Amino acid sequence: MTMPELRGVAAEIGLPGYAASQMADWLYKKRVGSVAEMTNIAVAKRDLLAENYEVGAKPPVEAKSSADGAIKYLFAAGDKGSDFVESVFIPSKERATLCVSSQIGCKMNCAFCLTGKQGFTANLTANEMLNQIQSTPESEELTNVVFMGMGEPLDNVAELFKVLEILTSQYGYAWSPKRVTVSTIGILPALKRFLDESSCHLAISLHSPYHDERLSLMPAEKAWPADGVIDLLHGYDFSHQRRVSFEYIMFDRINDDERHAKDLARMLKGIECRVNLIKFHHIPDAGLQSCGERKMEIFRDILNSLGVICTIRTSRGEDIFAACGMLSTLKNIKK
Repeated sequence: MTMPELRGVAAEIGLPGYAASQMADWLYKKRVGSVAEMTNIAVAKRDLLAENYEVGAKPPVEAKSSADGAIKYLFAAGDKGSDFVESVFIPSKERATLCVSSQIGCKMNCAFCLTGKQGFTANLTANEMLNQIQSTPESEELTNVVFMGMGEPLDNVAELFKVLEILTSQYGYAWSPKRVTVSTIGILPALKRFLDESSCHLAISLHSPYHDERLSLMPAEKAWPADGVIDLLHGYDFSHQRRVSFEYIMFDRINDDERHAKDLARMLKGIECRVNLIKFHHIPDAGLQSCGERKMEIFRDILNSLGVICTIRTSRGEDIFAACGMLSTLKNIKK
């Protein structure tokens, strides 16, 4: 819960207003697992609180470790706890990053994503998103959180914003917004709200500079064309603290040649940004292939020569289906 919501709980059970700050301290600073541990709240009020509310911290039900050090966690989700989502802990020398899911499945149906093939079941609550962060065994080690797991974060914008507030507010985790990145295909109304109300980093799932080609990969291009997303971004300053990056999965003989690189640079002209090139990770029935590493290097070098900062993202967790585009909890998909 956010601070206004905690104040409502305090008023409901007859606690003074400052009890909201006490609860927030127990939840987000001390990270207790139960109301009973909130020892500076009177016992009678604590019992009343426990009758009506729970902390909601629940450990993952399964963990799988990759040969490269990434760990994929499975969390129960949904009203009955019978659905599941996956999140991925990605350690490196400089960072400890958690890739967080925002939905059970996804509506976007991108051709390259196993979550999209799963279909959509439900939005995650703020609790279910925050629980992935707080109940991951490596929670205290985390330096960064990326909302790049299952689902489209800006299709669940109300609950996402609660989580972002808790992560970055002084009463919550008190993290710098620079530690948080939200990835989106570019849902324009929600994206504008995010740009106006949040200072967290932004990642746009792009994958082609051409409308028809992007549409063949991402049906959402029909409702929210990349050109409209780019036009919106031109109205914001990304030259200081906040960053915007563009995710570009490379597919063999589809979007990996010099023409694409030059037109992508032209498309992004005037936006202070970075392009992250991503290897396509094979998923069943996609009909797509990854281009070779050399093609990715050539593509990167063309963009850098044209003034667009471009890097190749290291693939992590592919052997446990934890890499980009591989998360799914649909039982009948072979993984």
